[in-house]
Amino acid sequence: MTELEKYYNKFCEDKRLTRRHGQVEYITSMKYIHEYLQDKKDKKIIDIGAGTGRYSVSLADEGYDVTAIELVNYNLGILKSKNSTVKAFRGNALDLSRFNENSFDMALVFGPMYHLFQFNDKVQVLNEAKRITKKDGYILVAYCMNEYSIITYAFKQNFAIQCLKDGKIDSNFHCICNKEDLYDYVRLEDIDKINKTAGLKRIKIIATDGPADYMRKTLNSMDEETFKIFIEYHFATCERPELLGASAHTLDILQNL
Repeated sequence: MTELEKYYNKFCEDKRLTRRHGQVEYITSMKYIHEYLQDKKDKKIIDIGAGTGRYSVSLADEGYDVTAIELVNYNLGILKSKNSTVKAFRGNALDLSRFNENSFDMALVFGPMYHLFQFNDKVQVLNEAKRITKKDGYILVAYCMNEYSIITYAFKQNFAIQCLKDGKIDSNFHCICNKEDLYDYVRLEDIDKINKTAGLKRIKIIATDGPADYMRKTLNSMDEETFKIFIEYHFATCERPELLGASAHTLDILQNL
């Protein structure tokens, strides 16, 4: 069992996305998924790195034709236990050879980029998603952002000195991660380079959860009416470029031209 599998055997993604800070990410992602699906129920979706199926199952319940690929057996078991119409398989985002070219209208890549540390592997994931997505289809890719890690782990949790000593942060405060860290963190210029190499065009990039992760206690204590207003605020600002870098997650919306 890999360290990644051990981690997800203990970590519940479903539970994270139902907490207030996770709800912001989920609600925002679903908003943009629906925007580009245009509520056309004949659209075929593939969820690459589907986790426990939070997105896959919801979209299948809405009537979409959804296929899910998940690397971690534990997550895949939870997904399958939900008894939805999702066609779920164990697989790796680096190799989607079981699928033909131009098979899907939309590809969701919401987990793989978090756990890949080599530039060429990230490009390979996009190339595979591109191959199986129809021309003019959409590929939505999630990333964990560098400044979020620096702010929360290095400074808020007081590991900055140790990270610098261990070579986990370079002189420009860019995270240097490897497999033992489980997560990789990027900046916008890193994402741009991956897209350029894969030959994909960006439509827009979203600060998926904006300040939500920094505001966990505040969000959890909000009444429902105030939380709804916060979501309205977030929707009004999540495309603003000045917020992208410090968001915990971004959602890069690409088109396969």
